[in-house]
Amino acid sequence: MIQTQTQSPTHRHNKDEDFTAWLPDECLACVFQKMGTMDHNQCSLVCKRWYHVEAHCRQRLSLYARAEIISFLPSIFMRFDRITKLALRCDRKTTSMDDKALFLVGRHCSTLRKLKIKGCRQLTDEGIELFARVASSTLCKLSCGACSFGARGINAVVNYCTLLEDLTVKRLKGLEEGPPEFIGPGCGTIRRLCLKELYNAQLFGPLMAGSKNLHTIIIYRSSGNWDSLLTIVSEQISNLVELHMEMLHLSDRGLQAVSRWTKLEVLYVVKTTECSDFGLSAIAEGCRRLKKLHINGLKSNRIGDDGITALASKCRDLQEVILIGVNATAASLGLMASNCSGLERLALCNSATVGDTELSCITSKCNSLKRLCLKGCSISDEGMRGLATGCPRLIKVKIKKCKGVTWESVYWLQVHRPGLVVSLDCEAPNTRLLEGITEVSPVLVPPSPRSRSPLAKVKFALVASGSFVACSLLRWPLMKGKR
Repeated sequence: MIQTQTQSPTHRHNKDEDFTAWLPDECLACVFQKMGTMDHNQCSLVCKRWYHVEAHCRQRLSLYARAEIISFLPSIFMRFDRITKLALRCDRKTTSMDDKALFLVGRHCSTLRKLKIKGCRQLTDEGIELFARVASSTLCKLSCGACSFGARGINAVVNYCTLLEDLTVKRLKGLEEGPPEFIGPGCGTIRRLCLKELYNAQLFGPLMAGSKNLHTIIIYRSSGNWDSLLTIVSEQISNLVELHMEMLHLSDRGLQAVSRWTKLEVLYVVKTTECSDFGLSAIAEGCRRLKKLHINGLKSNRIGDDGITALASKCRDLQEVILIGVNATAASLGLMASNCSGLERLALCNSATVGDTELSCITSKCNSLKRLCLKGCSISDEGMRGLATGCPRLIKVKIKKCKGVTWESVYWLQVHRPGLVVSLDCEAPNTRLLEGITEVSPVLVPPSPRSRSPLAKVKFALVASGSFVACSLLRWPLMKGKR
């Protein structure tokens, strides 16, 4: 007969007992993976077991990549032997790590898949090439910015790293020095390419045209004539799904080239002053699968009803539309609200033609709309009242710099639709209006002259809801810490 031994009450209630000792290492690692970096560091100091478990489960690491780090790299990666994402950062006033240190990173970090290099000006093309050879079988994503190597280093990465799918290049000074060298397609595995603030970003033209699986292109503030390059690239690849173009020398001819990508779903055309309704009409004819559209006309008066009407007529799968500096009226917005039944997010900013009539079209026809943002428009309190009955799925409304909207209409709207979150950027509300509205507990987001910390925002929300006790409890740990 097996006799079970019962623990004494003293043993059951021993405060010094470590209950995590019964927890397997795998379960403890799952808990650690839900924590942030600071919590990771603190947990590793609890005991030897937590020290080892935390080291083996950590997959992300960020290092201050100054020159002195080279002597610590072997021990760092001996402890953290499962790092898949690594960030190496350095500032301008400090001498960064060199080619030898980067080679040690590739040699000791055998599981590395994502690497971000920023401000490491001592790295050269030779060091990048040597690293690419060592990490050729694991590296999937590379992001480099404010570095001194150039086209030779980038070519080495795309040639040797056979799994590379994501490449981001920002302010790479090495591309500006010496004779221009084009970036080739390499292994042709690139799916996402991001180019930011490059003097000669068009050197990446062969890479774009040769990457048959290219899914996303992001080009920001890079010089050159992009009409010709987009024409060439659109003839070579056909599966592009996402395209971001911001602050580029681009005209309607470039948009006509973009219209060849029939599978395009996300399009950003931001601050390209030479684009007009004609180019958007071409986009509407070719890119009928668009789901997300972001247009910033920069008040150039070249984009208006004609372009928006063409998009609303052809692109009926739109789910998110952001129009900045676009002179749209009720004719085009009403057609978009009627045809695009899945429209969930709409933002209209800095448009003098958007008023109460346009807002009425939106509230009466956008049945799927969840978020609405109006900034710098000519709407008034009368137009705001239409939100009480329209847009049945609306969750949040954000109003900024609309001088015709006052807090009176916001309070009225909250009484008739209490669950709606309304954010209004204007003067402080009148306290007399608050007296008759406290019974319905409206969800209001008052304007803030300066940004608040997350803790301050929580306190403010609790005070607004009348929870004085909860606010006091939040204040108590801070007072205790000061003692």
